[in-house]
Amino acid sequence: MTMGIQTDRTLPEKWVCSFGVDLQYFFLPLVLIVLLILVLGRDASGQDNDQVIRVATELATFEVAVTDLNDKPVQGLKAEDFRIFENGVERGIDFFQPIVDNEKRRPLLTVFALDVSGSMTNEELDRLRSAIEEFAFRLSDPQSYFAITSFAMDVKRLQSFSNRPDRIKRSFERIKRDRYGLSTHAYDAVDDAIRMIKNAPRSIRGQVPKRSVVVISDGFPVGDVVSPKTVIERANTAEVSVYSVLMPSYSRLQGSKRPILTPFEASGLVEQTGGINLFATKKDLEPLFRELAERVGGTYAVAFYPIDKKDSSDEFRTVRVESTRGHKVSQNRPGYHPK
Repeated sequence: MTMGIQTDRTLPEKWVCSFGVDLQYFFLPLVLIVLLILVLGRDASGQDNDQVIRVATELATFEVAVTDLNDKPVQGLKAEDFRIFENGVERGIDFFQPIVDNEKRRPLLTVFALDVSGSMTNEELDRLRSAIEEFAFRLSDPQSYFAITSFAMDVKRLQSFSNRPDRIKRSFERIKRDRYGLSTHAYDAVDDAIRMIKNAPRSIRGQVPKRSVVVISDGFPVGDVVSPKTVIERANTAEVSVYSVLMPSYSRLQGSKRPILTPFEASGLVEQTGGINLFATKKDLEPLFRELAERVGGTYAVAFYPIDKKDSSDEFRTVRVESTRGHKVSQNRPGYHPK
């Protein structure tokens, strides 16, 4: 079933108001009237609204994260602080918007994918509840939507997209450890989260949302059906950035503060989608999730109209975004296929 977005009511099947009255038959005639007015209005004005929508969807959009020499997120940048190249040719920036602009936020779609395999302790789950609630609070906004899934041997959707913090909080009450799970399907969980995001509305109140998946795991996937390469391709196509948080009990410090490289990191899934790997080496997780909120909130949408090449419209086009200030730029995908 297509996963929709929930606000103060659930909408996947039909429109129902908060006191239980079925509204689908009330709205249907109204929708038909509105559509008729729009068609007549287009004919009367001589403007083709379909053409406007079509042109808008032709924009090639890239989410970029910017960090300084100390690997700290850089906020407050403008369009002139970037250069963008398509197949090596510099292009003009036709659209630019940060996540936060003069206290206004772009919409967010974020899926938390939580490892509940046997190695996750109840104490860690309790700390995660508090940390993720803090994360959601920092990015809380009527246009910020969060969903939660869990995974071990199976991937379970605990909460579809909602902008209500109380729904996110209650969903944690349904999280249970899989003490006997012999598999950790991390890539399958990311793949499922990408499908959730693809099935959500393409735009929210006329704006394209930032799409992200936050994976909380040990970084040692076992038994996945979907390969990392396939997940990367699907994430790039859906314009989704993947972030990972490695939990303390999974650190495998081996005498140092730096954990060993995990298979999840080595897959390149995070780096090739413009995300970042974070390591939880302390019991207090809230500072880590505050940093994660800064990373997610410190990104920018940069877009341009593609070069029109009718003879090779299906070819993959590489895109590179650079900082004019010498900052490090990470982008959510290496290029695109023209639509």
